[in-house]
Amino acid sequence: MLRTVTATRYVEPLTSGGSVPALVEADDLGTYVVKFTGSAQGRKALVAEVIVGELARALGLRFPELVLVDFDPAVAESEPHQEVRDLHRASAGINLGMDHLPGAADFTPELARDFPVDPVEAGRIVWLDALTVNVDRTEHSSNLMVWPTLGTVPPRLWLIDHGAALVFHHRWDGADPAKAYDFRHHALGRYAPDVRAADAELAPRVTGELLRRVAAEVPDEWLTGEEGFATPDDARRAYADHLHARVRASAAWLPTDFPTREELAAEDARRAARTRRGRPAWLKRVPDLHGKPAAEQDWSAHLG
Repeated sequence: MLRTVTATRYVEPLTSGGSVPALVEADDLGTYVVKFTGSAQGRKALVAEVIVGELARALGLRFPELVLVDFDPAVAESEPHQEVRDLHRASAGINLGMDHLPGAADFTPELARDFPVDPVEAGRIVWLDALTVNVDRTEHSSNLMVWPTLGTVPPRLWLIDHGAALVFHHRWDGADPAKAYDFRHHALGRYAPDVRAADAELAPRVTGELLRRVAAEVPDEWLTGEEGFATPDDARRAYADHLHARVRASAAWLPTDFPTREELAAEDARRAARTRRGRPAWLKRVPDLHGKPAAEQDWSAHLG
């Protein structure tokens, strides 16, 4: 089961995330990015974080440890913003924490141009996203981190933020295990992801037993009152059964139609040309100062 820790020090809010998570220290001396039950995304986002994150870890993908964080809003009483304090007050009790990766870099399009990703690893990540219907790992919102970025250890890709996955649980009566989604603009599409190899390797490992074990990690209180289910265990069974059925239907949803690097470059050029044509003449001579090179960006904060 997920470990439970108690928040002891509120470090700062991470305002780059729509859910306004926070960096928090806990009584185990660890530092965590905490997502709150009172956020606008609701508890379903936390359910998705647990199920997809723990499934990723079980399959050997790099994903930071998740913990349950017992959060007392009094710990963050120094927070100056009223709306953030309201969020904290609405989130007293058990929330979700993800181990902080200090100094990790966002996997941005600029960084991706020179970062080596093996097609096999890319295929595994794309396969997991397709299985769990994670629609939020695009080139411009990758929810991937590169870590470590200093020292002698080679930097590796780490998965984060799966709150937008499992879209079927927003409308259970329309859940179709064989439904396909458009993954052509996946953040790793440019690396020729070998999704067929990933399917052959990973599908047999995603058993009903594994899915039931992963679903069991979700706290009862996040599933209590789930529409259409009498008990939290009924909801857990539905998640496990749906994902297991989806694994068996992988031939229907396996994404294989990824644009080449050349096609992506041509599309980027067309997009830039359209943008520039829409500028007034005087502005066309002004350089774009928003897209800093990756080396000049500040990677000190872990995005939530």
